[in-house]
Amino acid sequence: MTGPAAAARADATTPALDVRGLHVRYGDVTALDGVHLALAHGRVCGLVGVNGSGKSTLFKSVMGVVRPDAGTVRVDGGDPADARRRGAVGYVPQSEDVDWSFPLAVRDVVMTGRYGHLGFTRRPRRADHAAVDDALARVGLADLADRQIGRLSGGQRKRAFVARGIAQGATVLLLDEPFAGVDKASEAMITRLLRELAADGAAVLVSTHDLAALPALADEAVLLHRHVLVHGTPQDVLRPENLARAFGLDPLGGAR
Repeated sequence: MTGPAAAARADATTPALDVRGLHVRYGDVTALDGVHLALAHGRVCGLVGVNGSGKSTLFKSVMGVVRPDAGTVRVDGGDPADARRRGAVGYVPQSEDVDWSFPLAVRDVVMTGRYGHLGFTRRPRRADHAAVDDALARVGLADLADRQIGRLSGGQRKRAFVARGIAQGATVLLLDEPFAGVDKASEAMITRLLRELAADGAAVLVSTHDLAALPALADEAVLLHRHVLVHGTPQDVLRPENLARAFGLDPLGGAR
């Protein structure tokens, strides 16, 4: 991640991800209502909210899967579609969004992250294979590179998609519930990787339900309930009065 991430980090005045006035409806249901969010390079931001609060819709809007009814999304100050084509945006989806029976090996999944770097022939070159090998080693999956993706454990699958983001050199990395259904060892490894990627200049936006782990994971956090309720430090978001607005929960005592 040293190349593109460091280059993007050089312009500290331009947010890595800049969302302004984002409004998304599904029929009569409002999923996002005037969301404003700016995320700088070198930061991990936790995205917190109940199911249905709009977290996945926000990710899909950045990825171009959902077309907003209003508002804008900018990546490194430019068109997000161009950033996606260049591989500047990496996405780790929720497990239920992936067909795990598809006959792809782990190495093939990670290689899809190199698509924006391939030449006219779309054939991987030595540099592409090296980037994939390095990414697999960083997430601890080098020994499982030729295994079918669906045969991995839940934590290993998530690590494979993190490896895809590493291989593509993404400057903005989006992770939708990466800790759901994973063991503690995989959770700790993913957290360490995200901290390393941010230290190297990437901007990381990660949704999570694990409130207790939020301070160790994130530099900042956003509490979302169709719009941004709070954007501040993890400690700000975890204040009981803030959580009560979105969850009806106390971070220490459970349901209120």
